[in-house]
Amino acid sequence: MKKSLSRFALSTLLAAGALTALPAHAGKTLDAIKQRGQLICGVNTGLAGFSAADSQGNWSGLDVDVCKAIAAAILGDANKVKWVPLNAQQRFTALQSGEIDILSRNTTWTLTRDASLGLNFVGVTYYDGQGFMVPAKLKLKSAKQLKGATVCVQSGTTTEKNLTDFSRANKLDMKPVVFEKQEASTSAYFSGRCVAFTTDASGLASIRNKEAKDPKEHVILPDLISKEPLGPAVRRGDDEFFAIAKWVQNALIEAEDYGITQANVETMMKSDNPAIGRILGSTEDTGKLLGLDKSWAANAIKAVGNYGEIFERNVGPKSALGLPRGMNNLWSSGGLMYAPPIR
Repeated sequence: MKKSLSRFALSTLLAAGALTALPAHAGKTLDAIKQRGQLICGVNTGLAGFSAADSQGNWSGLDVDVCKAIAAAILGDANKVKWVPLNAQQRFTALQSGEIDILSRNTTWTLTRDASLGLNFVGVTYYDGQGFMVPAKLKLKSAKQLKGATVCVQSGTTTEKNLTDFSRANKLDMKPVVFEKQEASTSAYFSGRCVAFTTDASGLASIRNKEAKDPKEHVILPDLISKEPLGPAVRRGDDEFFAIAKWVQNALIEAEDYGITQANVETMMKSDNPAIGRILGSTEDTGKLLGLDKSWAANAIKAVGNYGEIFERNVGPKSALGLPRGMNNLWSSGGLMYAPPIR
């Protein structure tokens, strides 16, 4: 009995050792990306701060930077990305059909989407909540004052369902005015067809800043009526690429946690801190476990900076959107951003 048990224990230890030593097998998505020399990323058709193109066709935003980081980790070049603009109705079909490798488009992680659409959410890149924007001249202080009001909303979103739930729960009898495209819903609101416009609070700030003739004429009410954890998604069935996308995102958060920035990556490679050495590949090759080069995380951070830098540049208090860090602060600063350790 003791002999067989010791053999079992030995075989278990050997198996565990083999698992930690073996490099990852390349998945079909990773192979395709390497063969074409390009990551194909699905983004919003235009949401300032998250994904928007300028007049020269250069894309920027928080969601854009996530894809740039993944391209840098896989291909060593953040510019090797093909951008595919998608509206709310197109986004999941484009991912399911293989038209895009990853969807990074201010998309809420929900049970229905996670369990029934054949995709995996990578993680949360922005913790948000649904709010309401109204003309300042109405002098409203709360969404609960919108009894019987017309509210412009985009179809095919969690926003539409949340609006119905909120109206029913508070007996407000709101009148949704539904549009297929975001541009149509915002135009209708600014033309006065609706009393209010509703979407994620970050989206409201972006739309007010970009679309309003005078942003000061519109206020975002303080009520948040839902939880909207926004993040990228990949197709189910390719665990290797899922792991890559997940750990690139984690690396950006871990980098901020350890003070690694876009500017000091090379210097930090000389750090005596073993955790920093693992993240940057200077003391330990974690890349082989993902089928990537040992500098995968360092390349991602060099390309776009750490999570805090990405937030500040695109949506933070000093950006055009001027959003507070709030829930999107690191866990160590009272926020929700927390990454599993790279080890």
